[in-house]
Amino acid sequence: MPHVLLVDDEPSQRLSLRKVLESQGIKVAEAESVGAADESYDLLNFDLVITELRLPGEAGSELIRLAHPVPVVVMTNYASLRSAVDAMKQGAVDYLAKPCAPEDLLSVVSEALASHPTFKPSNDENPATGEMMFEGTCPSLRKLYDNVRKVALTDSTVLIQGETGTGKELTARQVHEASKRASRRMIAVNCAAIPDSLIESELFGYEKGAFTGANTNRIGLIEAADGGTLFLDEIGELPLAAQARLLRFIQEGEIRRIGSVTSRRVNVRLICATHRDLALLAQENEFRQDLFYRINVLRLEIPPLRERGADIRQMAEWFASAIARRLEQPQRRLSEQALEAVLRYRWPGNVRELEHAIERGVVMAEGREIELTDLGLPQLAQEPRKVHAQPQPQTLEVPKGPSPISDNGNAVDDELSLEDYFQRFVIEHQDSMSETELAHKLGISRKCLWERRQRFDIPRKKTANRKRA
Repeated sequence: MPHVLLVDDEPSQRLSLRKVLESQGIKVAEAESVGAADESYDLLNFDLVITELRLPGEAGSELIRLAHPVPVVVMTNYASLRSAVDAMKQGAVDYLAKPCAPEDLLSVVSEALASHPTFKPSNDENPATGEMMFEGTCPSLRKLYDNVRKVALTDSTVLIQGETGTGKELTARQVHEASKRASRRMIAVNCAAIPDSLIESELFGYEKGAFTGANTNRIGLIEAADGGTLFLDEIGELPLAAQARLLRFIQEGEIRRIGSVTSRRVNVRLICATHRDLALLAQENEFRQDLFYRINVLRLEIPPLRERGADIRQMAEWFASAIARRLEQPQRRLSEQALEAVLRYRWPGNVRELEHAIERGVVMAEGREIELTDLGLPQLAQEPRKVHAQPQPQTLEVPKGPSPISDNGNAVDDELSLEDYFQRFVIEHQDSMSETELAHKLGISRKCLWERRQRFDIPRKKTANRKRA
């Protein structure tokens, strides 16, 4: 993860810039002056410094000297040709006038990080984050670790398969950090989280004037990963048009920005991940068969959490200790009742769901132990397993009168399980509603809607244009 230092004496400016950078997975530190930055941080530990020119005390351009060889981008509310020329002469890699559009900021940052790579993998990641490592002992995990070490020795394309929340990105990072590319960047892209209309420009970049709004040249994420690794998460959601361009990149090792007439050679190791059956999607013409054959070179299978046996208990206890340290909370152990529920629950969200449940328990616990009620698990997980008894699902009272389902004339049962209600509503209405409308009717965010689609394996319907692409 790139680490950027942001130096500006205006807190509101720092906040807005920080939000833009963190939305792209960039780790951000802040300072209000050159002196504060130099005293509070080791400047050489950053991958990029972004600084305002006019600051209290020393000018922001002083950071060009103090942070060398870390690249520095200068920004100012007092833009002038002279200040731009002076900053560039002193060694700044780029210059921006404030206020600047988020896309212009990200374009400059991506270009600076790609042109002046100083990224090193961190050995002191905070525990209880998505990048921490739990060394399980179950046979399926031991086999996975062995395979990771083997594939890391090559530059071949890797396909990681596993359910949502099993740690596909963590596994990809393990492959990258054990490879000869570990000193270079690994860029992660969630193909499902980028709108179809933007995915090609995000991956391949564009030239100024290529389309409305393309006010500057911008490198794509593939080009930014040159020399390192590109991780494409949920590649099964990639539009067919983008799949065709990605296939050429894999075959030829070249990319062409949108609006450009020339190609650029790149040296990128590709790692893909999905929770879906790509072979089946290829048979149904929802995924290109030739692309499937290209990425299905080295395959890593991640076992779901429910199949990891005693590792589940050990992982829960490990999460409790690690998260307490990160949140500066008292160390508490899980009660026996809580541990029994952890072992009994099926964990459809896998490791991510377990981590979030333990974090909730660490925060909500009041005594010396994390109790079952602190974990916030579904009611079924809190009840002892009964022999020969069918568990009763949670029920959702459907209000009488007009409802999103009955608006279309379809009958609605008086009681539906939460899962059945969601699946039935989405399947029956996704042809007539947009994702925003579906989320609004269900009373959830679009992000929550996408996550539940993954959990229940309800893919978005392809539009006619996408099928023809």
